[in-house]
Amino acid sequence: MPDAMPDALNARRPVTASAPCLTADSRRLRGIERELSRSTGEKRQKLQSELGELLARSRTAVAERRGKLPKPEFQPDLPVNERRADIAELIAKHQVVIVCGETGSGKTTQLPKICLDLGIGARGLIGHTQPRRLAARSVATRLAQELKTQVGAGVGVKIRFHDKSTADSWVKLMTDGILLAESQSDPYLNAYEAIIIDEAHERSLNIDFLLGYLKQLLPRRPDLKLIITSATIDAERFAQHFNAAPVIEVSGRLYPVEVRYRPVADLEKDDDERDLYDAIVDAADELARLGSGDILVFLPGEREIREAAEALRKHALARPGLSTAHAPEILPLFSRLSAGEQDRIFKPSGGQRRIVLATNVAETSLTVPGIRFVIDSGLARIKRYSYRNKVEQLQIEPISQAAARQRAGRCGRVAAGVCVRLYDEADFSARAPFTDPEILRSSLAGVILRMKSLRLTDVESFPFIEPPPAKAIADGYALLQELGGLDEDKRLTTIGEALARLPLDPRIGRMLVAARDLGCLKEVLVIAAGLSTQDPRERPQERQQAADEKHKLFADEKSEFLSWIKLWNWFRAAVDGKKSNKSLVDNCHAHFLSYLRLREWREVHGQLHAMVTELGWKESEIPGTYEAIHQALLAGLLGNLGCKADESGYYLGARGIRYLIHPSSPLQKKAGKWIMAAEITETTRLFGRCIARIEADWLEKVGAHLIRRSYFDAHWEKKAMQVAGWERTTLYGVVINPKRRIHYGPLAPAEAREIFIRQGLVGEEIDENFARRWPFFQHNQKLIRDIEKIEHKQRRQDVLVDDELIFAFYDSLIPEGIHNGATFDHWRKEAERDNPKLLFLAKDDLMRHSAAGVTTEAFPHHLKVGGVEYGLSYHFEPGSPRDGVTLTLPLAQLNQIPVQRMEWLVPGLLKEKLVQLIKTLPQKIRAKLVPVPEFAEEFLSTVAGNERKLNQGIINPLIEHILEARGLNARGWAVTPDAFRPDALPAHFSMNYKLIDEHGRQLDMQRSLVALRAEWGKEAREEFAELHETPSEYTKLTDWTFGELPELMEVPVGKQTVIGYPALVDDGETVSLKVFDSAEEAATIHRAGLLRLFMLQFRDQAKYFDKNIPGLSPMAMQYMALGSSDELKRQIIALTFARACLGEPLPTTPEGFKRRCGDSKARLGLIMQEICRLVGTVLGEWQAVTRKLPAFKAQAAALADIEAQVRRLMGKNFVSDTPFERLQHYPRYFKAIAVRLDKLKANPARDAQLLAEYAPLWTNYERRALQLAKMGTLDPQIEQFRWLLEELRVGLYAQELRTPVPVSVKRLQKQWEGIQHG
Repeated sequence: MPDAMPDALNARRPVTASAPCLTADSRRLRGIERELSRSTGEKRQKLQSELGELLARSRTAVAERRGKLPKPEFQPDLPVNERRADIAELIAKHQVVIVCGETGSGKTTQLPKICLDLGIGARGLIGHTQPRRLAARSVATRLAQELKTQVGAGVGVKIRFHDKSTADSWVKLMTDGILLAESQSDPYLNAYEAIIIDEAHERSLNIDFLLGYLKQLLPRRPDLKLIITSATIDAERFAQHFNAAPVIEVSGRLYPVEVRYRPVADLEKDDDERDLYDAIVDAADELARLGSGDILVFLPGEREIREAAEALRKHALARPGLSTAHAPEILPLFSRLSAGEQDRIFKPSGGQRRIVLATNVAETSLTVPGIRFVIDSGLARIKRYSYRNKVEQLQIEPISQAAARQRAGRCGRVAAGVCVRLYDEADFSARAPFTDPEILRSSLAGVILRMKSLRLTDVESFPFIEPPPAKAIADGYALLQELGGLDEDKRLTTIGEALARLPLDPRIGRMLVAARDLGCLKEVLVIAAGLSTQDPRERPQERQQAADEKHKLFADEKSEFLSWIKLWNWFRAAVDGKKSNKSLVDNCHAHFLSYLRLREWREVHGQLHAMVTELGWKESEIPGTYEAIHQALLAGLLGNLGCKADESGYYLGARGIRYLIHPSSPLQKKAGKWIMAAEITETTRLFGRCIARIEADWLEKVGAHLIRRSYFDAHWEKKAMQVAGWERTTLYGVVINPKRRIHYGPLAPAEAREIFIRQGLVGEEIDENFARRWPFFQHNQKLIRDIEKIEHKQRRQDVLVDDELIFAFYDSLIPEGIHNGATFDHWRKEAERDNPKLLFLAKDDLMRHSAAGVTTEAFPHHLKVGGVEYGLSYHFEPGSPRDGVTLTLPLAQLNQIPVQRMEWLVPGLLKEKLVQLIKTLPQKIRAKLVPVPEFAEEFLSTVAGNERKLNQGIINPLIEHILEARGLNARGWAVTPDAFRPDALPAHFSMNYKLIDEHGRQLDMQRSLVALRAEWGKEAREEFAELHETPSEYTKLTDWTFGELPELMEVPVGKQTVIGYPALVDDGETVSLKVFDSAEEAATIHRAGLLRLFMLQFRDQAKYFDKNIPGLSPMAMQYMALGSSDELKRQIIALTFARACLGEPLPTTPEGFKRRCGDSKARLGLIMQEICRLVGTVLGEWQAVTRKLPAFKAQAAALADIEAQVRRLMGKNFVSDTPFERLQHYPRYFKAIAVRLDKLKANPARDAQLLAEYAPLWTNYERRALQLAKMGTLDPQIEQFRWLLEELRVGLYAQELRTPVPVSVKRLQKQWEGIQHG
């Protein structure tokens, strides 16, 4: 047996301890004897004198008590008294006796009397424990009656906060918890000569703890007698626990009890719909037929009681001939029942049969009067603590055999009884013999705390009858650590010591300790007292709604805990304002409140108040705030936190549980995201009761010792100049704060220092305020930028050393512990006093290779084109849009920059581009150019400074050089532009254009000027037009009065001057002079404006032609489908003047203009006749084709293609819109269409094949033409390609008509590729 008692218990037992002295004096006598053994001389004499006096006084007291001991009278009909002599003999001879006997055998009242008869009670009290206060009071009353004394005199009773025992008492009734509490102040239990543990089968925590404590105590108190008794006790287990203590069985009872088995599922009737309540009704009928007597029905819970009551009432009403007066009275009995309803059970009136529907509260201790019959459902709600979820579960379970016998023992006390069990005998035999002890299904926190405070052994080695499982012990330690009562080494903390002095649930005690520190002790005392008692608010079955309405007076919108405060204040006001006790009771009942429970609450509060006052705790005069009160409560309820999980109403609780707010809570739908609950109980589901809204930061404050913190994503913050990170806090698996910014440096100085150097100094993420103060940083940054520019220009990334070497440089100089800008700046100032260049990097240290060849000439910062300088930047990042050379292009100059000039890039990249371009040539040609690098250098030397060739692009001058330098001309070789494949070159060999607006903001970035102009050309023209406004003297012109017309004009743009292209603009009856950004656009507009100016000079001739156009009438008839005669006439006249006056070169001076007027006047008539003949021929051929088309409706695809071609050729303004040199080919085009129609009849498949080859080329052209039309610009290459497509039609469908130039599908495909990449 482990030696686990306090130091006081380990003392040697003195000889005087066996003397007939008061047990209460034993401790003092042992102390004097110990001192005597160590003392000499005068002190020894004084101690001997004191010992003699104390012994004499104590023996006298014993003699007086023995003389007053009562002479008990024993009822011979009680079964226990039949074996009274045997029991007395065992008690006299043995220290521990175990008495087993049926319920009703008289053990509870007769055992104390047997002890008194033996003379026990003279030296000390006979302690008699009961599991419940009600039982302790009732047994005390009955025993006092039998001993012919009063409660509080010979028989004392002590329950929680009530003590009615005196020094003259012989027997003291009390609850198990009271005896356990007395062990703190009286470790030897010296006040007692004998202790009777009654109802030991209940195996509550207190009973198990007491039995373990007594097992350790008995060897040191050999004079202490221990009697353990119960009706259904596991005698063998108890005997082994107390070293083979004797067991005596008391058989028999006052009246016999017959047990009948009537299972709910009646197999003989085979009724699937029969339920528990049908079985109860049938059993009640069966018992009623046996005679008079009340019936006690055992059910698992209140809901089952209500449903059974309803079933019984309906059954009674349905019985014919049974009056209401003779119907049985149905009464519920459960712990939450009001005092008035309890009185109806324990104080019966009238001869009406009663059916009492009870939970297992009536199973032991309580004796309901008049009970003759019992109906046992075999079920009970058993409280089990889930060690995993840390919640109490109240699940309905089958009861044990011992519990079933206890229930059967409730009847047969007034007459022979019958117990009907609603299950079969086989089920009974298969059940566990005994109910699991509470220690195996409860939290052990309170037990561990008490053992620690008593300095007993650890709970793991404490001699429990059934040691608790390891997980239960671990859970108890975890709860105490949660409350701050134990440290990591499981030693009592200051809080733990305070908790141990409070005989309360550790959670409640923790609330009070926190309230003391937070200044809200007054309010939390009220709440703690309320949580320690039964809720005084009543909700009678038939008046629940009315009760809820009354209870709203005490409701709080955020906290049910504050409802206790409001209820407390109401009750105090009601007590202060009462006229009489009856009026106070009536007032309570009117508000559906139990006056007795309110009074008990007040008494508990008074005791708690006295307790904390004794400890020196003071209440604050200032009312506690909501935050302080709930933080104090939270200190004891951290494990009952809840976070709103989703919209379903569930809250995520500690350790992964999910629970709902109980439906009776007024906060059910408005509790908020974070809550705490006074308790979390599992019934049908997991419910939280007594809820309050809390804040997440309270959890971090109150549960700081339990918070789990994880840190992630440590990073450098430029603005703060420190290493920051993110903190994630969790409490029991619930995320309190998912992401909070923290200063990471103090947490991990070494890691933070490395991040500071890598991301701050090496990564150059330094705030400008610091950077301006750090010369070394500016110097190092400039060095690195210069070397990076070299890398971009050389297109290699191995010039600058890697970051590791730069890191190593700083790492070797900066001391440990420096991880932010402020501490670094302080150190830097001190260090640079001795060496100002300490942190300066050297250029040679930063470079792996030399920068040979990287000159401003090879890689200029600006490119001058057409007198305008454009900024250049370099970037080396293959695959990036910025890779290569990027030219910054203002929007206003988009249409000015020459596409072909840009092919030459910059000198530093040109040679490599040429090498790569030559390598795209066919091998036959490429073989003549080896070695290619030398040939490229040779070519570059020939074109250097030749602006004419530079403006032609690269390919044409390169072809000329190939033919000339290698003599290929003489051999008849032909090298065409389509032999090159510029599209196969890497992207960085094409100029990249960054388009910016007037404020420098990037609008777009492309490598194709054509695409940029398609997207932004219109905006570019508008931007350019805003830069140059036409003066008034150059508007409304009718003659050349403006001097020489220059080819170019300078237009100021910001600090630069750009080139504009002047042109005459046709305004109808006049012309004006304007400047354009594109030479092509200016040329087109200028021809129309110049034509108008010529016609203004030939007004008379124009009037003549208006009335005398040769063959106008037949032409107008043919043209009718397109437009009017006047429209045709206008176009013919305009074309006549254009052919006569607009020959190249166009006049640019007044003199040249006048000279051209003179030269043209004589030719106008001849040109008119030529044009009329051509237009007439075109119209005739067109009409011929039009007449043929209806016959080819069957060939829909070909017909649609021809009709589309005809519409494109013959628009309303075909005479003026079509260039004259193309208009001359129109008759051949229409003849080719006629030939195609003839061939179509013979071979439609051939036509379809040719159309399939032609269609992709036309689609490409059409798409590009639409882009150019959108941006309002002309591309001569695209225009030429359009007419080549017409020639291709002739070549495909009417080859016999021949074409002016060789055309084929393959040739045009290659030409299109050249246009695309040009």
